[in-house]
Amino acid sequence: MAELQQDPRESAPKPPFPQQYQEFPGIEAAMEPRPDYGEQTYRGNGRLTGKAALITGGDSGIGRAVALAFAREGADVLISYFNEDVDAQETVRTVEREGRRCVAVPGDIRSAAHCEHLVARAMEAFGHLDILVNNAAYQMHYNSIEEITEEEFDRAFRTNVYAMFFLCKAALRVIKPGGSIINTSSVETYQPLPILLPYATTKGAIVTFTKSLSKWALKQGVRVNAVAPGPVWTPLIPMSMPQEDVKTFGDTTPMGRCAQPAELAPVYVLLASQEGSYITGEVFGVTGGMFMG
Repeated sequence: MAELQQDPRESAPKPPFPQQYQEFPGIEAAMEPRPDYGEQTYRGNGRLTGKAALITGGDSGIGRAVALAFAREGADVLISYFNEDVDAQETVRTVEREGRRCVAVPGDIRSAAHCEHLVARAMEAFGHLDILVNNAAYQMHYNSIEEITEEEFDRAFRTNVYAMFFLCKAALRVIKPGGSIINTSSVETYQPLPILLPYATTKGAIVTFTKSLSKWALKQGVRVNAVAPGPVWTPLIPMSMPQEDVKTFGDTTPMGRCAQPAELAPVYVLLASQEGSYITGEVFGVTGGMFMG
Protein backbone atom coordinates (compact mmCIF):
# COMPACT_ATOMS: atom_id res chain seq x y z
CA MET A 1 0.00 0.00 0.00
CA ALA A 2 1.08 3.53 -0.64
CA GLU A 3 1.25 6.47 1.74
CA LEU A 4 -1.72 7.66 3.75
CA GLN A 5 -3.67 10.57 2.27
CA GLN A 6 -3.41 9.11 -1.22
CA ASP A 7 -6.49 8.78 -3.41
CA PRO A 8 -8.03 5.48 -2.18
CA ARG A 9 -8.84 4.51 -5.75
CA GLU A 10 -5.13 4.49 -6.57
CA SER A 11 -3.54 3.29 -3.34
CA ALA A 12 -3.30 -0.40 -4.28
CA PRO A 13 -2.94 -2.51 -7.43
CA LYS A 14 -5.88 -2.38 -9.82
CA PRO A 15 -7.03 -4.87 -12.43
CA PRO A 16 -6.28 -6.25 -14.89
CA PHE A 17 -4.27 -8.88 -13.02
CA PRO A 18 -2.15 -11.58 -14.65
CA GLN A 19 -3.97 -14.82 -15.30
CA GLN A 20 -3.06 -17.38 -12.65
CA TYR A 21 -4.52 -20.59 -11.36
CA GLN A 22 -3.83 -22.52 -8.17
CA GLU A 23 -5.04 -25.80 -6.76
CA PHE A 24 -6.85 -25.86 -3.43
CA PRO A 25 -6.04 -24.44 -0.88
CA GLY A 26 -3.87 -21.85 -2.69
CA ILE A 27 -0.51 -20.30 -1.77
CA GLU A 28 0.10 -16.60 -1.24
CA ALA A 29 3.74 -16.96 -2.22
CA ALA A 30 2.66 -17.90 -5.76
CA MET A 31 0.33 -14.94 -6.34
CA GLU A 32 1.06 -12.11 -8.76
CA PRO A 33 1.06 -9.43 -7.55
CA ARG A 34 1.84 -10.54 -4.02
CA PRO A 35 -0.82 -9.39 -1.54
CA ASP A 36 0.10 -6.50 0.73
CA TYR A 37 -0.25 -7.59 4.36
CA GLY A 38 1.09 -4.37 5.87
CA GLU A 39 4.74 -5.25 6.31
CA GLN A 40 5.89 -1.81 5.11
CA THR A 41 2.97 0.26 6.37
CA TYR A 42 1.29 -0.97 9.55
CA ARG A 43 2.41 0.91 12.66
CA GLY A 44 1.58 -0.50 16.08
CA ASN A 45 0.78 1.50 19.20
CA GLY A 46 0.70 -1.10 21.95
CA ARG A 47 -3.08 -1.54 21.82
CA LEU A 48 -2.82 -5.30 22.49
CA THR A 49 0.19 -5.45 24.79
CA GLY A 50 0.20 -8.67 26.79
CA LYS A 51 -2.67 -10.23 24.85
CA ALA A 52 -2.78 -13.65 23.17
CA ALA A 53 -4.76 -14.31 19.99
CA LEU A 54 -5.86 -17.34 17.98
CA ILE A 55 -6.37 -16.63 14.26
CA THR A 56 -7.73 -19.25 11.86
CA GLY A 57 -6.46 -19.02 8.30
CA GLY A 58 -3.55 -17.05 9.72
CA ASP A 59 -1.05 -18.30 7.16
CA SER A 60 -2.06 -15.87 4.40
CA GLY A 61 -4.43 -13.17 3.23
CA ILE A 62 -6.47 -11.34 5.85
CA GLY A 63 -5.26 -13.75 8.54
CA ARG A 64 -1.60 -12.93 7.94
CA ALA A 65 -2.31 -9.18 7.89
CA VAL A 66 -4.17 -9.46 11.19
CA ALA A 67 -1.37 -11.57 12.71
CA LEU A 68 1.20 -8.93 11.78
CA ALA A 69 -0.95 -6.07 13.08
CA PHE A 70 -1.67 -7.89 16.34
CA ALA A 71 2.05 -8.60 16.80
CA ARG A 72 2.95 -4.95 16.21
CA GLU A 73 0.31 -4.05 18.79
CA GLY A 74 2.01 -6.32 21.33
CA ALA A 75 0.12 -9.64 21.10
CA ASP A 76 1.37 -13.19 20.85
CA VAL A 77 -0.37 -15.19 18.13
CA LEU A 78 -1.35 -18.76 17.35
CA ILE A 79 -2.27 -19.27 13.71
CA SER A 80 -4.19 -22.26 12.43
CA TYR A 81 -3.97 -23.30 8.79
CA PHE A 82 -4.87 -26.26 6.58
CA ASN A 83 -1.59 -27.46 5.03
CA GLU A 84 0.02 -24.38 3.46
CA ASP A 85 3.35 -24.77 5.29
CA VAL A 86 5.29 -22.29 3.12
CA ASP A 87 2.84 -19.48 3.85
CA ALA A 88 2.46 -20.41 7.51
CA GLN A 89 6.20 -20.29 8.14
CA GLU A 90 6.39 -16.85 6.54
CA THR A 91 3.70 -15.65 8.95
CA VAL A 92 5.64 -17.12 11.86
CA ARG A 93 8.77 -15.28 10.74
CA THR A 94 6.76 -12.08 10.30
CA VAL A 95 5.37 -12.21 13.84
CA GLU A 96 8.65 -13.25 15.43
CA ARG A 97 10.48 -10.35 13.75
CA GLU A 98 8.26 -8.12 15.89
CA GLY A 99 9.53 -9.81 19.05
CA ARG A 100 6.30 -11.71 19.66
CA ARG A 101 5.69 -15.43 19.96
CA CYS A 102 3.94 -17.27 17.12
CA VAL A 103 2.70 -20.86 17.09
CA ALA A 104 1.54 -22.41 13.80
CA VAL A 105 -0.82 -25.40 13.94
CA PRO A 106 -1.88 -27.26 10.76
CA GLY A 107 -5.06 -29.26 10.50
CA ASP A 108 -8.69 -29.32 9.43
CA ILE A 109 -10.96 -27.00 11.42
CA ARG A 110 -14.01 -28.92 10.22
CA SER A 111 -13.19 -31.25 13.11
CA ALA A 112 -14.54 -30.28 16.53
CA ALA A 113 -11.65 -32.14 18.16
CA HIS A 114 -9.11 -30.10 16.18
CA CYS A 115 -10.80 -26.85 17.19
CA GLU A 116 -10.63 -27.92 20.85
CA HIS A 117 -6.96 -28.72 20.27
CA LEU A 118 -6.28 -25.23 18.89
CA VAL A 119 -7.64 -23.56 22.01
CA ALA A 120 -5.72 -25.98 24.22
CA ARG A 121 -2.48 -25.25 22.30
CA ALA A 122 -2.99 -21.53 22.73
CA MET A 123 -3.48 -21.95 26.46
CA GLU A 124 -0.43 -24.19 26.66
CA ALA A 125 1.73 -21.77 24.70
CA PHE A 126 0.63 -18.48 26.23
CA GLY A 127 -1.15 -19.34 29.48
CA HIS A 128 -4.22 -17.37 28.43
CA LEU A 129 -6.37 -16.56 25.39
CA ASP A 130 -7.83 -13.09 24.93
CA ILE A 131 -8.80 -12.83 21.26
CA LEU A 132 -10.30 -15.31 18.80
CA VAL A 133 -10.43 -14.44 15.10
CA ASN A 134 -12.52 -16.84 13.01
CA ASN A 135 -11.15 -16.05 9.58
CA ALA A 136 -10.53 -19.28 7.63
CA ALA A 137 -13.00 -19.89 4.81
CA TYR A 138 -13.80 -22.17 1.90
CA GLN A 139 -15.34 -20.99 -1.36
CA MET A 140 -15.78 -22.28 -4.89
CA HIS A 141 -17.57 -20.97 -7.96
CA TYR A 142 -20.45 -22.86 -9.59
CA ASN A 143 -22.33 -22.23 -12.82
CA SER A 144 -25.65 -23.64 -11.55
CA ILE A 145 -27.16 -25.15 -8.43
CA GLU A 146 -26.94 -28.52 -10.19
CA GLU A 147 -23.14 -28.31 -9.92
CA ILE A 148 -23.24 -27.99 -6.12
CA THR A 149 -22.91 -31.40 -4.54
CA GLU A 150 -23.95 -32.23 -1.02
CA GLU A 151 -20.28 -32.69 -0.19
CA GLU A 152 -19.40 -29.19 -1.44
CA PHE A 153 -22.29 -27.57 0.42
CA ASP A 154 -21.31 -29.44 3.56
CA ARG A 155 -17.65 -28.47 3.21
CA ALA A 156 -18.53 -24.77 3.04
CA PHE A 157 -20.68 -24.98 6.16
CA ARG A 158 -18.26 -27.17 8.12
CA THR A 159 -15.35 -24.82 7.36
CA ASN A 160 -17.07 -21.45 7.59
CA VAL A 161 -19.82 -22.00 10.19
CA TYR A 162 -19.29 -25.21 12.18
CA ALA A 163 -15.63 -24.42 12.87
CA MET A 164 -16.65 -20.97 14.13
CA PHE A 165 -19.17 -22.63 16.45
CA PHE A 166 -16.64 -25.18 17.71
CA LEU A 167 -13.98 -22.53 18.33
CA CYS A 168 -16.29 -20.02 20.01
CA LYS A 169 -17.63 -22.73 22.30
CA ALA A 170 -14.12 -23.80 23.32
CA ALA A 171 -12.72 -20.28 23.56
CA LEU A 172 -15.52 -18.93 25.74
CA ARG A 173 -14.55 -21.46 28.40
CA VAL A 174 -11.20 -19.72 28.83
CA ILE A 175 -11.47 -16.12 27.59
CA LYS A 176 -11.76 -13.77 30.54
CA PRO A 177 -13.74 -10.52 30.77
CA GLY A 178 -12.34 -7.95 28.36
CA GLY A 179 -11.75 -10.55 25.67
CA SER A 180 -12.95 -10.36 22.09
CA ILE A 181 -14.22 -12.68 19.36
CA ILE A 182 -14.13 -11.44 15.75
CA ASN A 183 -15.79 -13.41 12.97
CA THR A 184 -15.16 -12.80 9.27
CA SER A 185 -18.34 -12.44 7.22
CA SER A 186 -18.52 -10.88 3.74
CA VAL A 187 -20.33 -8.36 1.59
CA GLU A 188 -21.73 -11.53 -0.01
CA THR A 189 -24.17 -11.57 2.92
CA TYR A 190 -25.81 -8.46 1.46
CA GLN A 191 -25.04 -8.69 -2.26
CA PRO A 192 -24.83 -12.47 -2.84
CA LEU A 193 -23.65 -13.75 -6.19
CA PRO A 194 -25.36 -16.95 -7.38
CA ILE A 195 -21.99 -18.40 -8.42
CA LEU A 196 -20.99 -18.26 -4.73
CA LEU A 197 -24.23 -19.65 -3.33
CA PRO A 198 -22.79 -21.93 -0.58
CA TYR A 199 -20.16 -19.37 0.46
CA ALA A 200 -22.62 -16.46 0.50
CA THR A 201 -25.09 -18.49 2.55
CA THR A 202 -22.46 -19.31 5.16
CA LYS A 203 -21.43 -15.67 5.40
CA GLY A 204 -25.03 -14.69 6.12
CA ALA A 205 -25.12 -17.34 8.83
CA ILE A 206 -21.98 -15.84 10.37
CA VAL A 207 -23.69 -12.46 10.78
CA THR A 208 -26.68 -14.03 12.52
CA PHE A 209 -24.43 -16.19 14.69
CA THR A 210 -22.35 -13.15 15.68
CA LYS A 211 -25.36 -11.08 16.72
CA SER A 212 -26.90 -13.95 18.65
CA LEU A 213 -23.71 -15.03 20.41
CA SER A 214 -22.87 -11.46 21.39
CA LYS A 215 -25.75 -11.45 23.90
CA TRP A 216 -24.54 -14.61 25.63
CA ALA A 217 -20.86 -13.71 25.55
CA LEU A 218 -21.46 -10.28 27.06
CA LYS A 219 -22.73 -11.98 30.21
CA GLN A 220 -19.11 -12.99 30.81
CA GLY A 221 -17.62 -9.70 29.62
CA VAL A 222 -16.59 -10.84 26.13
CA ARG A 223 -17.44 -8.83 23.02
CA VAL A 224 -18.38 -10.52 19.72
CA ASN A 225 -18.30 -8.70 16.39
CA ALA A 226 -17.87 -9.42 12.69
CA VAL A 227 -15.99 -7.85 9.80
CA ALA A 228 -17.58 -8.02 6.34
CA PRO A 229 -14.94 -7.52 3.63
CA GLY A 230 -15.66 -6.79 0.02
CA PRO A 231 -13.39 -8.39 -2.60
CA VAL A 232 -9.90 -8.95 -1.16
CA TRP A 233 -6.76 -10.12 -2.99
CA THR A 234 -6.03 -13.43 -1.23
CA PRO A 235 -5.18 -17.01 -2.33
CA LEU A 236 -8.90 -17.82 -2.37
CA ILE A 237 -9.17 -15.85 -5.61
CA PRO A 238 -6.81 -17.69 -8.01
CA MET A 239 -7.71 -20.94 -6.25
CA SER A 240 -11.48 -20.72 -6.75
CA MET A 241 -12.30 -18.32 -9.58
CA PRO A 242 -12.34 -18.65 -13.37
CA GLN A 243 -9.30 -17.05 -15.01
CA GLU A 244 -11.25 -14.22 -16.60
CA ASP A 245 -12.71 -13.30 -13.20
CA VAL A 246 -9.25 -13.31 -11.62
CA LYS A 247 -8.05 -10.92 -14.31
CA THR A 248 -10.81 -8.39 -13.56
CA PHE A 249 -11.17 -9.05 -9.84
CA GLY A 250 -12.48 -6.02 -7.97
CA ASP A 251 -13.18 -3.84 -10.98
CA THR A 252 -16.93 -3.63 -10.29
CA THR A 253 -16.52 -1.99 -6.88
CA PRO A 254 -17.03 1.78 -6.62
CA MET A 255 -13.28 2.08 -6.01
CA GLY A 256 -12.53 0.10 -9.13
CA ARG A 257 -10.23 -2.29 -7.32
CA CYS A 258 -10.12 -5.04 -4.71
CA ALA A 259 -8.82 -4.54 -1.18
CA GLN A 260 -5.40 -5.59 0.00
CA PRO A 261 -5.32 -7.62 3.25
CA ALA A 262 -3.50 -4.76 5.01
CA GLU A 263 -6.59 -2.59 4.55
CA LEU A 264 -8.66 -4.94 6.70
CA ALA A 265 -6.30 -5.38 9.64
CA PRO A 266 -6.95 -2.04 11.42
CA VAL A 267 -10.62 -2.92 11.88
CA TYR A 268 -9.70 -6.21 13.57
CA VAL A 269 -7.31 -4.30 15.84
CA LEU A 270 -10.06 -1.86 16.82
CA LEU A 271 -12.49 -4.67 17.64
CA ALA A 272 -9.85 -6.59 19.62
CA SER A 273 -8.63 -3.63 21.64
CA GLN A 274 -9.91 -1.59 24.56
CA GLU A 275 -10.64 1.19 22.08
CA GLY A 276 -13.58 -0.96 20.90
CA SER A 277 -14.86 -1.53 24.43
CA TYR A 278 -18.43 -0.35 23.67
CA ILE A 279 -18.77 -2.30 20.41
CA THR A 280 -20.46 -5.69 20.39
CA GLY A 281 -22.91 -7.49 18.13
CA GLU A 282 -21.88 -5.30 15.19
CA VAL A 283 -20.83 -5.98 11.60
CA PHE A 284 -18.14 -3.69 10.16
CA GLY A 285 -18.06 -3.44 6.39
CA VAL A 286 -14.76 -2.89 4.56
CA THR A 287 -16.15 -3.03 1.06
CA GLY A 288 -14.67 -0.30 -1.11
CA GLY A 289 -18.05 1.39 -1.36
CA MET A 290 -20.25 -1.67 -1.90
CA PHE A 291 -23.41 -1.26 0.18
CA MET A 292 -24.36 -3.61 3.01
CA GLY A 293 -28.11 -3.97 3.12
